[in-house]
Amino acid sequence: MEFKNKKIIIMGLGLHGGGVGVAKFFYSQGAKLLITDLKSEEQLKESLDKLKNLKIKFVLGKHREEDFENVDLIIKNPDIPTSSPYLEIARENKIPIKNDMEIFFELCPAEIIGVTGTKGKSTVATLICELLKEKYDTVLAGNIGISPLEFLANIKKETKVILELSSFILEDLKKSPHIAVITNLFPDHLNRYKNFHEYVEAKKSIYKYQSKSDILILNEKDPNTKKLSSEAKGKVYFFEGYNAAAAVKVAELLNVSEDNIHKAISNFKGVPSRQEFVAEIKGVKYFNDTTATNPRAVKFAIETFRGKYPDSRIILIAGGEDKRLSYRALAEDIQDNIDFLVLLPGTASDLIERDLKKFKIFKVKSMKEAVKKASDLAKKGDIVLLSPGAASFNLFKNEFDRGYEFKKSIRKEL
Repeated sequence: MEFKNKKIIIMGLGLHGGGVGVAKFFYSQGAKLLITDLKSEEQLKESLDKLKNLKIKFVLGKHREEDFENVDLIIKNPDIPTSSPYLEIARENKIPIKNDMEIFFELCPAEIIGVTGTKGKSTVATLICELLKEKYDTVLAGNIGISPLEFLANIKKETKVILELSSFILEDLKKSPHIAVITNLFPDHLNRYKNFHEYVEAKKSIYKYQSKSDILILNEKDPNTKKLSSEAKGKVYFFEGYNAAAAVKVAELLNVSEDNIHKAISNFKGVPSRQEFVAEIKGVKYFNDTTATNPRAVKFAIETFRGKYPDSRIILIAGGEDKRLSYRALAEDIQDNIDFLVLLPGTASDLIERDLKKFKIFKVKSMKEAVKKASDLAKKGDIVLLSPGAASFNLFKNEFDRGYEFKKSIRKEL
């Protein structure tokens, strides 16, 4: 695949870092690059600073129709829906549209291990990498904010590539990894998909194009994943419920020794922003679970912390923007297991409040105010947990920025 002197548009630079890696790759290949993004130069400053020494053209704060009419290739950020009118212009002009993962799958010489699921995919992908790296040269990339194209030049045939794959990435793929792992499936992103069925169909690309020699690993405890086994073309293996079990199954299939598995599991500290311990102040423990962007993920967090700290009061900071999800079951969990609820503003917060009966709610306008209120309510032995169950775009750049603001506000309490 030759990119030298090709006119390529990158649609959506973004803030997570993946878009920067994509730009660096195509620049290194000698492509004539134009990057277009609806966000402003000020909003994209962090990403733009990483590209400032490269000769790349930018159209920021808007997209222009003419940019989608006469180019060789469009690389779209997975966050951009396929229904974008600008992509329709490209289709009318018979211009190929791909995401960086499609390019990577076509060019990668190594075996790929793909991980998807509604919850737990970052943890499982990271843990697989930790389990394999004693025996194999490994690369970890994907939805964690790293484009695998950044590492393509250094990947050998014997390398094991571990990719976290979101539904947004998968909906464009026409190839599947050699080993596919699905952690669980429950409703999410229904502001993008018409219904749960359509969301699951997007996820299915992780195994849809596999062959008989490939492997699908499913969660036996999750009915939505377990029933997919009948569609598999390759060998199916099951794990029982937990993130570690999924990663261990991959390691066992790749002949990692029991000693190395035990050592890696013992040393694993978890993934930042996923039930991450932040600090203990005056006997109060603070945890950052900002990547819990749907109600079921908050339910998992509540179950985890209620089980781990049965005698502690839990102060939950939640809320944000709705993704067309139901909050009724979460409201019941809050009613039964949470001692105080601090709600950030947003349409999801309105739904949580509506479904809670006779429960004292503290409504705030910012993360700083949320942490201050939670700290005032807390006493020695309590847990303060940020687990929003909603999108973040009304107040923050993204969910990671939300977690950063949480941690920054905690540091001010020290």
